[in-house]
Parts: sequence; structure tokens; C-alpha cells
Amino acid sequence: MASIILLFLCLIIGILLQKVKTFPKNTSVVLNQYIMFIALPAMALHYLPKIKLGFDLLLPASIAWISFGFAFILFNILGKIFGWSKKLIGCLILTAGLGNTSFVGIPIIQALFGDEGLNTLIIVDLPGTFVVFSTLGILTATLYSNQKKSNESSFLKKMLTFPPLIAFLVGISLAILKVDFPESLSTAFKQLAVTISPIALISVGFQLKFKTYSKHFKFLALGLFFQLILFPAIIFGLIYGILGQNDLIAKVCIIEAAMAPMITGAILANSNGLKPELSNMMVGYGIPISFVTIGIWYFIIENVMI
Repeated sequence: MASIILLFLCLIIGILLQKVKTFPKNTSVVLNQYIMFIALPAMALHYLPKIKLGFDLLLPASIAWISFGFAFILFNILGKIFGWSKKLIGCLILTAGLGNTSFVGIPIIQALFGDEGLNTLIIVDLPGTFVVFSTLGILTATLYSNQKKSNESSFLKKMLTFPPLIAFLVGISLAILKVDFPESLSTAFKQLAVTISPIALISVGFQLKFKTYSKHFKFLALGLFFQLILFPAIIFGLIYGILGQNDLIAKVCIIEAAMAPMITGAILANSNGLKPELSNMMVGYGIPISFVTIGIWYFIIENVMI
């Protein structure tokens, strides 16, 4: 209960801080950089070496890849049928195809499943969401914004110097070798990781913007329907209906599949001119609405997957 109270309290604090003039406009950027460069790598270095590797981790690692693949196919098909612009298609792929599996996902998974759920989340997040974002996401933004492709060395450098990815590679290597950091250092990593939830939610609250009218509302509804309802239903059907899996890993995967649009995905769309208004709306409306839809999905899995 305390985790859920903290979740909403930090979100409200972030929204209220928008009105405090002493906080600079780039406050959320600084908070996000702290999470990406310090807290998230620390979480990877604490949890990954303790994970027992097995084929059961292939499912959580594939969630983001499946989501992005479905979004790419669906919105390209719809775009051709209805004559959408490349920028609109690219925006929907980036915002509906990438879930907020860390900034929003971490506090929600922690609140619903405790620290044990984070072992699965980190597999969904790092080799999944962040690798997809760093590779297919950047490639999609480049192609659909009609920009020239970045040279391969620059693209590879960006990916290999991405701090969470570096931490993932170190952590997964230690897991393979069955080696962990000294207890004192691992505890220090955990204490840094604990800061993710409150800071991430304050950052999210600080960035939330709402528009009362926009010509993009129908595309907003379509994108959020895919992100919050259709895709988690597909994953639910795959995991429970076909694979018959109903353990903690399965439940975390379904909830992670139901996360709102990724903030950094929307930022990537904005910076490449892919319908900035729509991408901001996907995050601004998607995150609050997702609290309701995630609650519904949690009710479903807790009452069906027994």
C-alpha cells in the first residue's frame, strides 16, 4: 500500500512543480539523465548478477521486440490504407511501439509484485526496451523523418556507450560466470536503484501536459488502444492461452506489456519532427489512463492466472 501511495504522491508532486517558477524548464531532463546514467545502471548491477539464467528469460527479453514489430506492421498497413504521412506513421510506431517499462514500470511493478518482480522487469527493460529504442527506434526516427542515415560507426558508438546497456552487459556477464559484487558494493548499487521510483515519477509528473482540443485525438485513441489494450491482450493470449504460463514472470510480462508510451520514445519522435503534438499527447494522456488500464489487467491476471 505504501508503494502505491508513493507512486501517486510523487506523480502529484511532479505536476505541482510545473507551477513552481524556481524549477527550471529542463528539470525533467536532468532527472531523466540521472536515472539513465546512474540509477538504472546501478539497478542492473545489483539485480542482474543474482539472476539465474535460463530459457524462461527469453520471454521477458522479447516483449519489447514483439511490441515494436507489431506496431511497425500495423501502422504501416493502416498508413497505406488511409494515406497517412510518413511522419504520422513514424510517430505512432515510436510512441505506441515502445512502452514505459522503466520510469513508470519500475514503481508499478515494485508496488504490485515487490522487489522479486524487478528481476523480471530488468530483463524486459534492458535487453528489451532500451536495446530496441537504441537500435530500431533510432533507425525508425531517421527513416520516417526523411533524414539521411547516420553513419554506421556513429550509430554503433551511440549504442555501445549507452550506460544502461553497458551495465546490462557487465551484469549479465557476471550472471553467466555466477559471480557477484562484494556485498557492500552491491548494497550501494541497491541504494542508488531505490531512488529510481520517486525520481522517475516526479519527472513524469513534471512532463505531463494535457490539451483539451487537437486534430490528433483520433490518432491518440488509436495509439493508446494498441498500447494499453490490444498489445497486452496479445501477450496475455500468448503467455496464458498458448504457453499456459501463470507464474510471476508471466504476470510481470503482461503488466509490462500494458505500460504507457515511453517518454524517451516521444522525445525521439519530437526531436525528429515526427508529429510533436501527437507524441506529447501520447505521453500526457497515456500515463494517467494507463494507471486505470493496468489496474484492470492486474485484476484480470490475479483472478484468471491462478
